[in-house]
Amino acid sequence: MSARPTHPHRVVFLPGASGDPSFWHGVGMLLPCTWEQRFLAWPGLGRQTPCPHVRGFSDLVDLACAELTAPSVLVAQSMGGVVAIELALRMPALVTHLVLTATSGGVDVAAFGAQDWRAEYLEAFPNTARWILQAKPDLQARLHAIDIPTLLLWGSDDRISPPAVGQHLERAIRGAQLVIIAGGDHALGTNQPDLVAAHVRRFLAPDRAPDAPLPT
Repeated sequence: MSARPTHPHRVVFLPGASGDPSFWHGVGMLLPCTWEQRFLAWPGLGRQTPCPHVRGFSDLVDLACAELTAPSVLVAQSMGGVVAIELALRMPALVTHLVLTATSGGVDVAAFGAQDWRAEYLEAFPNTARWILQAKPDLQARLHAIDIPTLLLWGSDDRISPPAVGQHLERAIRGAQLVIIAGGDHALGTNQPDLVAAHVRRFLAPDRAPDAPLPT
């Protein structure tokens, strides 16, 4: 694994299927102010304004690629984690670290007892683009090719992406670190931003992190 810069960081936040960049604002506020931050939105998903050029998952990957104008950390939630993995595989020289929370990682989560999220999602976002309900890329066979420091953050009570998914990704991605946060659910990043930010800080700046162990 090649040496990678540690300070300062450029952090690109990728939301899940809500498409809402504010999902990550709480975490961003708790990271060092010297770190550049970019919060992406997914046009047409959730309550986000549609864009005629975004009509499928591959368009989200292209949109996110346009943000990688410099080496960046990717912090991603759920479906955004699949986008982040695609970017890491496509542009490894520009992705310095991966922080994946509650994502499928491009594997079949049903095999790990995951709850089907689509009915609840449509109830919350009735005007969302329907292509989001289609199957995502199958990345299982490519996960071993990721050679980027990776932190996996999971909630112990996540029904949409159970901890078993995180454990599987920890085995599949070389050198990945998994942290399971007690009581966390699928919206870990927005519901427990203090814990998520603390783990991100320790992962990205271990020499500056406090010596006290973090709660899980």
